[in-house]
Amino acid sequence: MKTYKIAVIPGDGIGPEVIDAGIKVLEKAAELDGTFQFDFTHFPWGCEYYLKHGKMMDEDGIERLKPFDAIYLGAVGFPGVPDHISLWDLLLRIRKEFDQYVNIRPIQLLNGAPSPIIGGSKETVDMLFIRENSEGEYAGAGDWLFRGKPEEVVLQTAVFSRKGTERIIRYAFETARKLGKSVTSISKANALNYSMVFWDEVFAQMSEEYPDVKTHSYLVDAAAMLMIKDPARFEVVVTSNLFGDILTDLGAALAGGMGLAAGANINPERNYPSMFEPVHGSAPDIAGKGIANPLAAVWSASQMLDFFGYDHLGKKLLSAIETLLEEKAVLTPDLGGNASTTDVGRRITEILDNMEDV
Repeated sequence: MKTYKIAVIPGDGIGPEVIDAGIKVLEKAAELDGTFQFDFTHFPWGCEYYLKHGKMMDEDGIERLKPFDAIYLGAVGFPGVPDHISLWDLLLRIRKEFDQYVNIRPIQLLNGAPSPIIGGSKETVDMLFIRENSEGEYAGAGDWLFRGKPEEVVLQTAVFSRKGTERIIRYAFETARKLGKSVTSISKANALNYSMVFWDEVFAQMSEEYPDVKTHSYLVDAAAMLMIKDPARFEVVVTSNLFGDILTDLGAALAGGMGLAAGANINPERNYPSMFEPVHGSAPDIAGKGIANPLAAVWSASQMLDFFGYDHLGKKLLSAIETLLEEKAVLTPDLGGNASTTDVGRRITEILDNMEDV
């Protein structure tokens, strides 16, 4: 029987609660399949660890994570630890060290999920965002000069390499071709006259290699408006690190809220482990109350199953989420219910147990 070694970093706030539910669902999926199993190893890294040890993860943390098949991350961030430390010293460090240059965020309005879009449906809100995840605006390049003086200057430099830009755009085209969908590029070339002009040129060059894939290109401000007014025009979307970060949260609002926002950080060559996470944040205001919505963690678990080649199980998990949303009987407070995190996780496993093949 195949065994997948999963490094679990529950992290901060509600992270441990939602990840625990996700693990139970993954174990149920493996049980139903019968051909593989998971071996989970927990690491206590995060903000609480930082407050005790002065670092977000062990010095040899990256080396310890390398042998794993995947990483399952709960949440990062908590009061008392500056956000730039919690982000750069754990999440972004893992993404960069393991060259997880593809960030995948599904924006799909499942049946039963709430949406602020009038007439919004599963058919009209169905986007797959492919975000550059290793450089761009989050390259960490820049300088802080004359700190504290009247002439203080801060420089934040975006980095767009040909290698990095070509590979993410190619990944988007390959995905669109496989799905039989269009690919939309989002940039801001009218204002960012170097980075985004370059991005647009690479997108245009790449499109010539994929004449069978329909393309669109929008400025990021126009795209934000169109995602609300006409979301159906977006299918596969490729964009830079910053724009992808912002627009996928807008997309989450269209598709049921942050409690349904899942993300995958992929190293397509599989030279390093990829990382799967709910992207709703640590929500310290409700941490420990047992009312956090675990559906994003379950959705990211379905992405993990897809990555390992068990697409049929990934689809089952999404179908189970949809069934739970349609039932409306076991929902956490953010979705209008009064169920606990554990209740929702338990109900998902019950649905999986009773589900026919999809």
